[in-house]
Amino acid sequence: MPSRRAVTAMTVSVLGAVLLFQAGCSAPSGSSHRAAPTLTPPPTHTPDATATPHGRHYPLHTATPHGRQYPLHTDIVATTFWVGEIFQPHNPNGSQVISTYDAHWLRDYGGCDGVTTGGKCETERRVAANGYFPTHMTPRQNPFYLDLPFDDVNNPAAFARRAHVIPWADDPGYAGHARDPSFSYMKDRWVKLIRNGRTCYGQIEDAGPGAYDDYRYVFGTGDPRPGNRLYNGAGLDVSPALTGCLGFTELNGDDNRVSWQFVDAVDVPPGPWTKLVTTQGVSE
Repeated sequence: MPSRRAVTAMTVSVLGAVLLFQAGCSAPSGSSHRAAPTLTPPPTHTPDATATPHGRHYPLHTATPHGRQYPLHTDIVATTFWVGEIFQPHNPNGSQVISTYDAHWLRDYGGCDGVTTGGKCETERRVAANGYFPTHMTPRQNPFYLDLPFDDVNNPAAFARRAHVIPWADDPGYAGHARDPSFSYMKDRWVKLIRNGRTCYGQIEDAGPGAYDDYRYVFGTGDPRPGNRLYNGAGLDVSPALTGCLGFTELNGDDNRVSWQFVDAVDVPPGPWTKLVTTQGVSE
């Protein structure tokens, strides 16, 4: 769920956003979203990747050596979100047309991550037969995405403390960016998710739900609970691909629970989540 400094209430329909995207329109002069160069944090591993027009296609092999071990968060409510969703049109945090890290998320992703019906972007059930990919569009970024309630770019408190609480802040490719507002330590990082014996992986592409500086929960040890009290106390949002992969009982509800932990890229095993890996940095 986006948390931008200069976002106004959204009344635009997803259909309008898609038409703008298809027409190749960019933000008008004077837009609150200034153009910025795309910055891509270097990955923490260097697999033999073949470049594609829409990202990198990683061969199915296990990289070594292993990365660090991160705390496991257990029994956390996970709700569903998807690129193009507008669930509260008059709330600046109620749309997934943008994310906190990408002012043009809908365009950069490739369109509605679901089905557009009557000008509204709706989710759809995903199945293993096609790797849980969307069936009505071709994504340009990884459809296995999620958010966590720590916005290290647009939340002032999170931005100020990020280099002190994020475990990989001093790693190569990250060190020295603490005061750079065009750089995110969180975007594109990998997360391992577990539910009822199923294990899937996804990349962080937004912040939320309901909170944006919950560092005690996101990075804490001892399995702390999320500070958010909205949406049944949800501690993360996950994409339709992840809801399908994890076998959620609801297509768009707030009763499913997962366990999750950060993982370094070297510890991400091959799977549908590595078919298309997002590498785009912050884009405003």
